[in-house]
Amino acid sequence: MRATSVKVDLHVHTCYSGDSLTSLEEVIEACRKQGIDKVAITDHNTIAGALALREMAPDLVIVGEEIRTNVGEIIAYFVEEEVPKRLSLQEAIARVRGQGGVVGVPHPLDRLRREALGRANLLTVIEQVDLLEVFNARTVFSSNNRRALDLARERGLLASAGSDAHIACEIGHAYVEMPVFDDKDAFLRSLAQGQIVGHLTSPLIHFVSTWAKLIKKLRG
Repeated sequence: MRATSVKVDLHVHTCYSGDSLTSLEEVIEACRKQGIDKVAITDHNTIAGALALREMAPDLVIVGEEIRTNVGEIIAYFVEEEVPKRLSLQEAIARVRGQGGVVGVPHPLDRLRREALGRANLLTVIEQVDLLEVFNARTVFSSNNRRALDLARERGLLASAGSDAHIACEIGHAYVEMPVFDDKDAFLRSLAQGQIVGHLTSPLIHFVSTWAKLIKKLRG
């Protein structure tokens, strides 16, 4: 009998990100172990890892990209063309929308992250955003996640969740359990019915990302 729901981790990094050493094979294995049915690969400023992993496991992967704009980060889903970093916020969103992608905002109100858009920047483009990440497992203070959820409800935006995994064991720390979908439009409809599940990762995990950056720098 075909499953009627899937568990989807909407924020995962691989070794194609500058602060992760997780191989594509490790992502697949971690998803199997944790019962994650689909995963959005959202490497920093590249879709190369997502495309490569989709070749290996086409039913598992949503192609995404965590894009650094001039004022903070957004996440693109269901894209096939890479969006360059350091564009204006408006231009980055336009490039995602121009290829029919979904626009999300990761850890939007996290006060400890320089990469967070913050409320003021977010409100300038809120009408162009499809979803807000309201549970990021790497957020240190749960109040920052709650603030994102309150804003999503206030603005009638879809709510997403992701582990923000940079190492394989983090995958599945946060996910959305939602009806089965097979394309972008069905994804959006399913997300509206989704149930967010998750727990916060230890803040010490951020040192692993710092270590990964150092290793990659030493490797050149």
